[in-house]
Amino acid sequence: MTVPFEPPASFTYGNYLKIDELLSLQQCVSVDADTGKPEHDETLFIIIHQVYELWFKQMLHELDHIVVSLNEHKVNAAGHHLKRVLKIMKTLVGQIDVLETMTPAEFASFRSFLANASGFQSAQFRELEFLLGIKDRIQLDWFQGDEGARLAERYEAPTIWDAFVRLVHREGHHVPDEVLERDVRSMIVPNEALQATIIERYSDEGFASLCETLTDLDEGLQEWRYRHVVMVRRTIGTKPGTGGSDGASYLATTLFKPAFPDLWAIRTAF
Repeated sequence: MTVPFEPPASFTYGNYLKIDELLSLQQCVSVDADTGKPEHDETLFIIIHQVYELWFKQMLHELDHIVVSLNEHKVNAAGHHLKRVLKIMKTLVGQIDVLETMTPAEFASFRSFLANASGFQSAQFRELEFLLGIKDRIQLDWFQGDEGARLAERYEAPTIWDAFVRLVHREGHHVPDEVLERDVRSMIVPNEALQATIIERYSDEGFASLCETLTDLDEGLQEWRYRHVVMVRRTIGTKPGTGGSDGASYLATTLFKPAFPDLWAIRTAF
């Protein structure tokens, strides 16, 4: 039950959203050699990536709720919140349009000041991957402290796919033991017997809708990855990425690898 809240008389939009604190977080590190001020485009770079992290936080919040909903057999609620995640994913892709207004020369003007900082160090994005079943022990070893602890917990936890297949099992439909009892720390692998069950159930509109929405989520992630690769190539070409990463060449290896392979494999059966 929601606890009643009596805001103080001084409670405003600004202090509710902590606007002063929020607007103080864009702290540039670059210095223009001529003016002594930060390079103009670094502010855009910081804001875009801070907004990404906020959206990652919201996606994790939603996806955790979706897992709980599936475990509690609240399928409609799970589908509703999945659609919200899809809208956020579209927003993530759209933000790349803004980032691409920065030319290679403009990025180069402050890139050296970033030192070893890299998007590869986004613990929240790794959490998202782990929650979707894209797990890699090496990625876990990149992080320490609180970030490492959060990722370790995600690594050991069941994924949204595990919640989905357990829902199917609880509804009395055949799910192979190797799917139900799989090591949740491993990548999700396609299973033909599970695919047969999914295909058999596609005449149920509610079930089919849930499957299609999960597929939309998977497609949205792949779309974001593709746009990200193209943006990096457009900005730095084939150079190594920030912080010494492999840049676009590594990102390209993540393309066309679905999180939920069974939902793609069934397409040929209709």
